Amino acid sequence: MAPQLLRALLPVLLFAGVAGSASGGRGQWSRAPSLEFHHRFSAPVRRWADAHGHQLPGGWPVPGGAAYVAALAGHDRHRVLSAGGGAADHPPPLTFSEGNATLKVSNLGFLHYALVTVGTPGHTFMVALDTGSDLFWLPCQCDGCTPPATGTSGAFVNYLRFQASLYIPSLSSTSQAVPCNSDFCGLRKECSTTSSCPYKMVYVSADTSSSGFLVEDVIYLSTEDTHPQILKAQITFGCGQVQTGSFLDAAAPNGLFGLGVDMISVPSILAQKGLTTDSFSMCFGHDGIGRISFGDQGSSDQQETPLDINQKHPTYAITITGISVGNNAMDLEFSTIFDTGTSFTYLADPAYTYITESVTT
Repeated sequence: MAPQLLRALLPVLLFAGVAGSASGGRGQWSRAPSLEFHHRFSAPVRRWADAHGHQLPGGWPVPGGAAYVAALAGHDRHRVLSAGGGAADHPPPLTFSEGNATLKVSNLGFLHYALVTVGTPGHTFMVALDTGSDLFWLPCQCDGCTPPATGTSGAFVNYLRFQASLYIPSLSSTSQAVPCNSDFCGLRKECSTTSSCPYKMVYVSADTSSSGFLVEDVIYLSTEDTHPQILKAQITFGCGQVQTGSFLDAAAPNGLFGLGVDMISVPSILAQKGLTTDSFSMCFGHDGIGRISFGDQGSSDQQETPLDINQKHPTYAITITGISVGNNAMDLEFSTIFDTGTSFTYLADPAYTYITESVTT
């Protein structure tokens, strides 16, 4: 097997052999064939590859790590597309050009972060991922809106080895302001037809907001298939001039990536442009490492929970039909949302009182 063909190994590698068993009174041995099934990333397969001088392109992923999960998911998606006759009707999932890995950073608001590259030439930012809001914004042309590299922000620079920076539209040849007559402009009453469209996002955290103006620029993405390709997509996002509240403390010091339902969110824009399907997935490991994929359709055998979309205020909301603490169950129906931009789980009464009293008694 040529080294370049190793990446095409089946999910299992079969080792053929013979098994001996005694039969009859003469101690004769009958031989029957047997097969051992080994996972493509298992230790026996790796030993076999090493013994034959083969190397897996990119190295062997660590079991349970983000690269390990991504490799398996990518292989499964490729098989599904191949079985369906190709990817013509279903474009491959996309992720950030810097990779699909996400990372939870405890001293930056307990939020999940990813590396995102925008502009021409490309400039990379480490942004917080937020399913509870729609707009993607970056700190831009402002004084005091991004914490200096001290205190908690020092941990951001030292631990992640990534320097917080600003997005400067004039330094990107593909950047352009969004006019007030754009469909994405939600504050048309606050601007004239000749000026750029302003934005202001107010968040649940006390006195936390971001405001500035909208711009268009390119974001760099990568296909998640057997032959990854880098592509550029024109998107709309916020040039954040003024940040307040938690953004001046520790949370999202280098920008926030809204993943909400509204049409201005990046997943929605990618779907509108036909670059991928209108869906995305995120998974989080116990070690804080996860992944994100745009256009991921999931698998046919996974369980589903319907979303309760309020068209006036669309969010990823679901209905809880009951709560169980130990052996005690309570039928209680209420609506709640999935929000990766919120560090902890919050409950209102009577659910909160039921849980706290059940735990303390």
